[in-house]
Amino acid sequence: MAACLQLNAKPLKPLLQPFPSSSNESLKPRAIRCSSAPSPSKRRYSITLLPGDGIGPEVISVAKNVLELAGSLEGIQFKFHEMLLGGAALDVTGVPLPDETVSMAKQSDAVLLGAIGGYQWDNNEKHLKPETGLLQLREALKVFANLRPATVFPQLVDASTLKREVAEGVDIMVVRELTGGIYFGKPRGFSTNENGEETGFNTEIYAAYEIDRIARVAFETARKRQGKLCSVDKANVLEASMLWRKKVTAIAADYPDVELSHMYVDNAAMQLVRYPKQFDTILTNNIFGDIISDEASMITGSIGMLPSASIGKSGPGLFEPIHGSAPDIAGQDKANPFATVLSAAMLLRYGLGEANAAKRIENAVLDTLNRGFRTGDIHSAGTKLAGCKQIGEEILKSVDSQVPAVV
Repeated sequence: MAACLQLNAKPLKPLLQPFPSSSNESLKPRAIRCSSAPSPSKRRYSITLLPGDGIGPEVISVAKNVLELAGSLEGIQFKFHEMLLGGAALDVTGVPLPDETVSMAKQSDAVLLGAIGGYQWDNNEKHLKPETGLLQLREALKVFANLRPATVFPQLVDASTLKREVAEGVDIMVVRELTGGIYFGKPRGFSTNENGEETGFNTEIYAAYEIDRIARVAFETARKRQGKLCSVDKANVLEASMLWRKKVTAIAADYPDVELSHMYVDNAAMQLVRYPKQFDTILTNNIFGDIISDEASMITGSIGMLPSASIGKSGPGLFEPIHGSAPDIAGQDKANPFATVLSAAMLLRYGLGEANAAKRIENAVLDTLNRGFRTGDIHSAGTKLAGCKQIGEEILKSVDSQVPAVV
């Protein structure tokens, strides 16, 4: 299996100059053109696909086609295994994460996820919720570091709800701890207090090794970007954050080339809206990262544009868009597939070390935007409104028209 912690990879950056427009010839979604005859050196990878719920199957279909084409042009061959997760798994097997899915995911070189959840499962008991399946999968794969880029594409700067001068040029990477903290801490549960009132409780807890390993991922990431790392915590109130700040500060001694700062989470939330360009790489715990990364995503104009990578020390990584399953538009060809396609690019770059194929996809997304194609969530006057399938076809055209990518 491919090693997943490949932090020497270059971060996703906007392409300021568009590629030449593609030919008008239509490209069928599954028409793959090989760049050369098969050879013994051809790279082969096993990918587990988890379409999930809602719009998940629609966006995964697009990303799979793009992966196949970009791979074929770079001498890469994929073997895909489509498995169940979330509500789709509940309906078929009665559990949100079947053993077969875990087994296949662990045997793969990387895992690509669409989205999970939906109204029909909202009232299920906790162990039967789609989200529980996702948490279990992250734990099973031992992916502890979540990388979430929030980049304002120059083509979409006016889609941001922030003023142009605030949003333009924003390029942030949030490094979120993924398998510890309050989402996993024990004790947790329900009880009754001395007044006979029902209570619910959770535990925010971090061991030193959990902080050390995510901090090193963040420092390595910052080192490959602009050399600035802001660690976000609540060390003025929470003991877990006090330990977090202590450990991060100590590890900073090993990275003298990285400028470290600390910020309380409430101030960080405010600063992201006030002046987001002050941030380059943000390090934070599980629950704060969940919130901060979603806030950062909206600076870009749409949550439908942002990918993520969840990686560990070894074994397959988990790659997924940060948006939800959007059940209100599922099956209507309205979904934005860009985030899932960019997640596929992160899969290539961070999960498989295939930087050239990743760059092909990243450039194709930017070329598609340059040619004016938009889904409803990012559509504006003067651009071309397109559905999920058409966007996929346009991205394929852009991938197919490119000269070989060199990173």
